[in-house]
Amino acid sequence: MVACLSACLAAFDGAGAAAQTGTVSSFGSDEFGQLGNGAGGSSNSPIAVSGLANVTQVDGGREHVLALTSDGSVWAWGHNQYGEIGDGTKINRQSPVQVKNLSGVTAVETGHYSSMALKSDGTVWDWGWNKYGTLGNGKTTNSSVPVQVSGLTNVVAIAGGRDMELALKSDGTVWAWGDNEFGNLGIGTTTGTRTTPVQVHTLSNVVAIAGGRDHSLAVEANGTVWGWGWNLYGQVGNGTKGNNVATPVQVTGLSGVTMVSAGADHSMALTSGGLVYTWGQNNDGQLGIGNKTNRSTPARVTALSGVTDIGNGRLHSLAIENRDTVWTWGLNSTGQLGLGNTTNQLSPVKVPGLSGAFGLGGGVNYSVVLHT
Repeated sequence: MVACLSACLAAFDGAGAAAQTGTVSSFGSDEFGQLGNGAGGSSNSPIAVSGLANVTQVDGGREHVLALTSDGSVWAWGHNQYGEIGDGTKINRQSPVQVKNLSGVTAVETGHYSSMALKSDGTVWDWGWNKYGTLGNGKTTNSSVPVQVSGLTNVVAIAGGRDMELALKSDGTVWAWGDNEFGNLGIGTTTGTRTTPVQVHTLSNVVAIAGGRDHSLAVEANGTVWGWGWNLYGQVGNGTKGNNVATPVQVTGLSGVTMVSAGADHSMALTSGGLVYTWGQNNDGQLGIGNKTNRSTPARVTALSGVTDIGNGRLHSLAIENRDTVWTWGLNSTGQLGLGNTTNQLSPVKVPGLSGAFGLGGGVNYSVVLHT
């Protein structure tokens, strides 16, 4: 999942005026209602999510989706076994329902089975799965309505992983909570869970963050990228594989980066010049470099330029070119690439029937796109 300062300010531009709003389309599996069209049934081409307008941000969890609207309210649909929809029930939803007790929200993010919201007052609110302290409220019981993350203020960005979450504060520090089995929290150890936020070690002047399944990424103000956590496939990006990384290390050979995103076990970076770089697991072509070779250092996705947004599903990736066209690649077993077929793609392919795109997200086997 991906978060950065620009995403957190999605509801407002630099002058405080209302930002661009749009509608949401989705494609892929609809096993739990994650396509949000109310009718059920998977689709390998984009279909409209029902009943949503004036959307400013969208994000996909494992099998559920969050949308933020221009009035600061949050809407959700899909899988809800652990209360990750936030409507006070555990009933799967095929159409968007409003998350309870939330207003003044400026950004949303999903974990696998949890959900996050950042409010305009700089506080963070979580709901859903909480076995490993993922909700950050000092407890390990699930919640089907939002609860406040303990002790966090002045937050400007949020990001979710599988069983851990991240927050970026206005002073450039990064905070994490939840599972730490693989060094996910970046605190120098792989022991224990943390049910309330702890500061990630050694990072400063951070401007963007992202959470994968069990690894995390951060961008510092100088455009360098840092990674930590699970590193079996090289997804941390420092040229090593196999050993977990408990303290952030610099990703090799990257500069001028403004945004990062993370899939299950692969990573992406977007530069200020609109170039995309990927690294980590590549068994299904999710790196978009024309082969299936895993990489422990970044490789440029040469088919893309002028990119304005990036995102991931579990084993597939997405990008928006020039705030308009959508490109997808990787696993396509349920049509999650939106190409009208179920053929995997080793390089980016343009999604037909979509234009004016300015936001996106992906889950295990589906994708969502925000567009005019």
